Amino acid sequence: MTVDLSPLIPLPLLAVLIVAAALLSALGLWRGVRGVWLRTLAGILVILALANPVIRQEEREPLSTVVAVIVDRSQSQDYDARKAQTDAALAQLRERLAAFPQIEARIVEARDDGESEAPSTRLFESLRTALADVPPARVGGAIFITDGRIHDVPDVNQPLGFDAPVHALITGRDSEFDRRIEVVRGPRFGIVGEDQTVTFRVVDDGPSPGDEAEVTIRLNGNEIARQGATAGTEIPFTFKVPRGGNNILEFAVAPLAGEVTDANNRAIHIIDGIRENLRVLLVSGEPHAGERAWRNLLKSDASVDLVHFTILRPPEKQDGTPINELSLIAFPTRELFVDKIDEFDLIIFDRYQHRGVLPILYYDNIAQYVEKGGALLIAAGPEHAGEDSIALTPLQAVLPANPTGTMNEKGFFPRLSDEGKKHPVTRGLEGAGNEPPAWGRWFRTVDVDRPQGETVMQAADGKPLLVLNRVGEGRVAMLLSDQGWLWARGFEGGGPSASLYRRTAHWLMKEPALEEEALTARALGRSIEVSRQTLGTDPGPAEILLPSGARQPLTLAEAEPGLFRATLRTTETGLFEVKNGDLSTLVHVGTVDAPEFKATTSTPDIVAPVVEKTKGLVTRIAANDSVSVPAILPLSGTIRTADPTRLTLQMTDETVLKGILSLPLFTGLLGLAALILAFSAMWYREGR
Repeated sequence: MTVDLSPLIPLPLLAVLIVAAALLSALGLWRGVRGVWLRTLAGILVILALANPVIRQEEREPLSTVVAVIVDRSQSQDYDARKAQTDAALAQLRERLAAFPQIEARIVEARDDGESEAPSTRLFESLRTALADVPPARVGGAIFITDGRIHDVPDVNQPLGFDAPVHALITGRDSEFDRRIEVVRGPRFGIVGEDQTVTFRVVDDGPSPGDEAEVTIRLNGNEIARQGATAGTEIPFTFKVPRGGNNILEFAVAPLAGEVTDANNRAIHIIDGIRENLRVLLVSGEPHAGERAWRNLLKSDASVDLVHFTILRPPEKQDGTPINELSLIAFPTRELFVDKIDEFDLIIFDRYQHRGVLPILYYDNIAQYVEKGGALLIAAGPEHAGEDSIALTPLQAVLPANPTGTMNEKGFFPRLSDEGKKHPVTRGLEGAGNEPPAWGRWFRTVDVDRPQGETVMQAADGKPLLVLNRVGEGRVAMLLSDQGWLWARGFEGGGPSASLYRRTAHWLMKEPALEEEALTARALGRSIEVSRQTLGTDPGPAEILLPSGARQPLTLAEAEPGLFRATLRTTETGLFEVKNGDLSTLVHVGTVDAPEFKATTSTPDIVAPVVEKTKGLVTRIAANDSVSVPAILPLSGTIRTADPTRLTLQMTDETVLKGILSLPLFTGLLGLAALILAFSAMWYREGR
């Protein structure tokens, strides 16, 4: 209740009246005028009536004290019995807080949003969100139910935004231990075929069992080594990058009996393989129109080191031309096909025929080069059907088709075969979907008999045009026409010669994306896209092994001929294994070193500094398979010391204004009666 003035006249005029009344009263007292006291009283009452004093009484309602309860629902809370402990603690806490009507509990379950690339437990971020609309004076405290693995704990000197206790109820067992493995350092990129070193470490959290660990090392799903390791010791591992693109190096340590989880017993390191400049040997048997098409294609690729020789004049030709006018360089046959043949990633014979340039033994070297993993491309012309065909040399052992000795000489549209529509080398070539195909014609092919491997393109009357085959560890391709240059020159609209030649060359050099039978998976945020390439029919469903250990089937649907796809949306992050038949692949979702999957043992130590500073309590709630939550202790005023057994909450004294009652003292009958009484008394006194 308060008394306020609400003057009926302006304050300056009221002040003048007060001064005048005071002077008249003083003068009357000095002269001893009779009745001066009554005159003074009447003047005071008149001034009070003009000042209009008002009694105001506010009606207020006390506000509730807001207590934030942050429940940790991160993936680490699923380990052991922590989820059950959390549910039991939350139920008890709800019941105890409900016993205090003046407490408003705001319960927030903090879980992974399913979008983050690096999952982590961010409870203080959830706390700030829960109290964003609450004045600091109304916050009575915060209670965390967590395993203690919080990744956004503020610095002890960083303000929380309120001055009230913070408590932490820790799930898990005090005797927990866990063995994990982590990659300490390693390169992100590496040259294919060169050595790279990745350093890993086995870590024991909690009471260490003291055993030596055996680490299994896999590269792209294939085991490549086993190595002993001592916990806490950094161990370097050296390996060769096997292929271009993503390479997943996996380190796995055997789980221990009784450890918290084996989800972190595997660690991976992803290294992008970069091919050093590919070395390609192009040998043209004679100058012709298509020679430039091959040369331009290979020279336009900055990653290709091209060695090109053209046989301008066969050795048996004798026309008296002076020796100094023949070639600028002799054909280094021994150096290329004996000494350095293994240094080439691809050998191309473009309209080449056996005319004594290469000794017959060198063809056998080329055949062995293919069988040991080399790549050979034959771009054949009329010479391949003649008496000097290289198909009549020891190279015949690796060629997928033998010529019949005749040429097919009529115009035709190159078409994809049924296999070619599925094969990644030719699938989706621009213009192949039309009939006739939206590209120009060719006019001759080499006729062959019973080709091996896959015939992916056909000439007139279904004759083979492009044949792909595997020989030993290597690969061979035969293009049975020398008129691909018509597409490059734009004849009848041209055609996708560059795409066809490039894909063929990359398939020969074992580009993973062009494998006929392949299972691949890639992460798109929190989704996994699985692709299955096959030349067969429906490959059946795939199966995905999740980081949690669960298995999930995935139905693959045909997206294109020979290509089946499916997408899986997942809330988990980590290393996923995808299987389909005999094929398997790995894919990692999220950041490789996400905080949520590092240390997993429960601990009060991380949040303890903040709890101690705010006079809160940090305690484990599980003992002997039972859960017990400390009692609630509401206190008024500032909490100056922590209670070792109870959860203290600072009760607010904040109120909300519901209404105001105003009562003027000198208006109405009360004011009129006071004035009449004063003037009557003054008249009576002076009239005696």
